[in-house]
Amino acid sequence: MPQTDSIVLMIMGGLIILLGIAGIIWGRKEEKNYYDNLSTRPDTREFVEHWPPRPQFGALKIGGWIAIAVGLLMAIWGLVTWLSG
Repeated sequence: MPQTDSIVLMIMGGLIILLGIAGIIWGRKEEKNYYDNLSTRPDTREFVEHWPPRPQFGALKIGGWIAIAVGLLMAIWGLVTWLSG
């Protein structure tokens, strides 16, 4: 694998890691907003009917961790091929 391919792989891995971190932060923010909204409302209609629709904070956090894992694998693979080439 040429050296430039290894560098591109490391850069892509780094970008995917940043997207994963952004997903985790967004998920935590949505979770906090959701539970804060529930505590301020006198009824639990939003909790029961899930209206208005919101991004699922659990999925955002899990997706963020998966993206970080994939990004780390890509960055490590790029680093190994760069050092061995």
